[in-house]
Amino acid sequence: MNSPVRVISFVNAGHFIDHYAMLIFAAAVIIMGPALGMAYSELLPYATPGFIAFGAGSLLTGWLGDRWSRRHMMLIFFVGIGASMISVGFVQTPVQLGAALLAIGIFASIYHPVGTAMIVSYAERLGREMGINGVWGNLGVASSALVTGVIGQYLGWRFAFIVPGIVTILIGIAFAMLVVHEDRKGSRQAAAQARVAKQDMWRVVLSLLIVVIAISTTFNAVTVALPKLFAERLADLTKSPALLGVIAACVYVFGAMTQYTIGRLLDRYSLKTVALPLSFMLAPFLYLAASLSNLPLILVSIGIVMGAFGQVTVNDAMVGKYTSEEWRSRAYAVRYFIGFTAAGASVGLVAWLYDQGGFVTMLHAFAALCLLAIAAAIILPREIRTPQVQSA
Repeated sequence: MNSPVRVISFVNAGHFIDHYAMLIFAAAVIIMGPALGMAYSELLPYATPGFIAFGAGSLLTGWLGDRWSRRHMMLIFFVGIGASMISVGFVQTPVQLGAALLAIGIFASIYHPVGTAMIVSYAERLGREMGINGVWGNLGVASSALVTGVIGQYLGWRFAFIVPGIVTILIGIAFAMLVVHEDRKGSRQAAAQARVAKQDMWRVVLSLLIVVIAISTTFNAVTVALPKLFAERLADLTKSPALLGVIAACVYVFGAMTQYTIGRLLDRYSLKTVALPLSFMLAPFLYLAASLSNLPLILVSIGIVMGAFGQVTVNDAMVGKYTSEEWRSRAYAVRYFIGFTAAGASVGLVAWLYDQGGFVTMLHAFAALCLLAIAAAIILPREIRTPQVQSA
């Protein structure tokens, strides 16, 4: 029998890698543009097919995780996404770049439906483990901006893809040696199950659908646009890609702390109790960010990432609490198919809105979209709480 701690540790590492790999381009594009002779708004859309595959591929990978093997799918994830990152470092044309980024998106689509389902199966306390898993994903986002900025400045943008690709393949080899089979009992998460009245389940589905579309689109737009936003609006503080990466990483650390805190709160309180106040964060902070620069922008950006990453933890917990073990990968597949497909469209939307009116227009548009998160939290029904034993 695999140690739950060991399995969850590898799955957490996978979450780090998944978000890191998907966002290398968002940070590297700033220095890739001049090297390839293309403008930011011209180069950014080449990431769109990869982001769409990130969502669309989850339907197939979630099904394979349930019907075949989650362990084997995670092994394919580590090796495949590592090799795809390395391939980006050798592209010569924009078409080759788009194909390599598409490959990253295809392999990245494995993680969320498969890895998140494994977390739920092995977790003793769902909220805590979801929060910790979210922290790892957020650290992947933060590290991507930081490490890509540093490697890109000193070694060039190609090595910003090659180095993490090699490390990822090595982690995959370790996973293959140390996690030799999987357990499907699903008994560890039984205490974390939530119940609502049968006639209220439509409200759960509708709430999840609304918030996933709104938050996933905004989450992806913010993480893609933040390096460029900082490069433009923090020019009075620094123009160094490495230092801009450090600032972005520090901002994302607050998102990581929020995910851990939200996860712990979900073990103590109902989803609605946690989701409702959280839903009011994003819209005002996004609206304010449109007109700010330098230190005020950094402070408001902290509020944005806290709201966005906290919402992601709530969304994942909703699926984990309302689905059974045998359907869990497929349930997460649908959740991430909807979310990441909407998120994939956000890349082109960011480029278009940026062309129309810069970051002012873009941030105002996403502030309006995030009003839907408030509606989703209001729709969510109260849980019928069942007695559960809290472990230390």
